[in-house]
Amino acid sequence: MIKGYYHSKLSFGTVDGPGIRYVLFLAGCRMGCAFCHNPDTWAKGEQVITAAEVLQEMEEYRNFYESSGGGLTVSGGEPLMQPEFLADLLSGAKQKGFHTAIDTCGLASKEAIMQVLPYVDRVLFSLKGSTEVSYQALTKAKLSVVRENLLLISRRKPVTLRYVLIPGYTAGKESLAELIRLVHSLSGDIEVEVLPYHTMGIAKWEALGWDYPLKDVPEPTKEELTDFRNSLRQAGINLAATEN
Repeated sequence: MIKGYYHSKLSFGTVDGPGIRYVLFLAGCRMGCAFCHNPDTWAKGEQVITAAEVLQEMEEYRNFYESSGGGLTVSGGEPLMQPEFLADLLSGAKQKGFHTAIDTCGLASKEAIMQVLPYVDRVLFSLKGSTEVSYQALTKAKLSVVRENLLLISRRKPVTLRYVLIPGYTAGKESLAELIRLVHSLSGDIEVEVLPYHTMGIAKWEALGWDYPLKDVPEPTKEELTDFRNSLRQAGINLAATEN
């Protein structure tokens, strides 16, 4: 029986895919985002769970998931760091008739992605920036690697591209132009969700005894967020339903 290392779980998630969802946050991540609001998910941890246990818990609330068009979302951390468990869980969920989604940063092997994709209905893809400079400043990954995996996924599954608007890093004209160029290069069912940068993770960084890298970065104003979203619309990009 395959066991997954996890950080936490929610029975009634409402922001991790369509409808009401059971959200399992797996443990472990190599992206190292400077603005991560859950840095305590980076380590593998010790809590374990099986697919059978997750699906049993989901059955208790099946009516809520089905009536709302919801289902199961596996997030993290980075869920693709545990592809065997992830494939086992998602295949079981599909057999039970649940809609499935994963929330990934795209930092994974192509083998892991292809192992999991057959059992995924929608991919929530967290893009950490639109330029190599932003990835160098904000993560431990290269945009080129992430872009290749995004292209691979977008050819096969519907994608909700999640983009965090961070003043000074991902919110400028160059970032906007590169994001538009990237989205237009993708094929398939693509929607973009622009999320405002927030500082709610600072307390967790401090609790871990770490210095928060972006402590002097302000949150974007409502006007900045609206203008960025409108620019994407004007470029013919489909925004997520939550932004319309």
